[in-house]
Amino acid sequence: MNKALALPVLLAGLLAAAQVPAQTQSTAMSAPWAQAMCSAWNADPALTGKLVDSGWIKNDAGRGFKAMQIYRADCPSSGRIEMKIALKDDKAQCIYGGAAMTQALEGGADYLMWADTPRWREMGAGEYGPMRAMMFGRLNFAGPKMEAMGNMGPFESFLRLVGQVPGEWSACP
Repeated sequence: MNKALALPVLLAGLLAAAQVPAQTQSTAMSAPWAQAMCSAWNADPALTGKLVDSGWIKNDAGRGFKAMQIYRADCPSSGRIEMKIALKDDKAQCIYGGAAMTQALEGGADYLMWADTPRWREMGAGEYGPMRAMMFGRLNFAGPKMEAMGNMGPFESFLRLVGQVPGEWSACP
């Protein structure tokens, strides 16, 4: 390449690169973050397989899905996010992840979980599992408790996903 042309071409490339916005992470427990959680759920064999084997996925209140809503308790003005889990291709698959859509959760089938941000981060890092989290009030929970108790392994896998899905935790969604 001609040296006289090389510098303007290089400068044009640098300017174009500078105008591309940097990739940013979604705020943890925002609707876009819930979409990423949904994808992570579908890649986890403990969640997609064991929840079929145990019969968990079949307890769907006749709607064809279970709703799981979660939120950060120390972000009071933030809305809940929701994941809908359904039996699809013989797997318990997440078919929706985003802002909460289910207005009335079915107490015998659906789940609502909330905790302060530091607690979500601790559970996501695997510092403790769901049993300890609930016993010490670190994770608040509404839903079919006996069903959850019978699925502690997958429940722990779900809590670990919270730490595996990239997200910005310093601000509320």
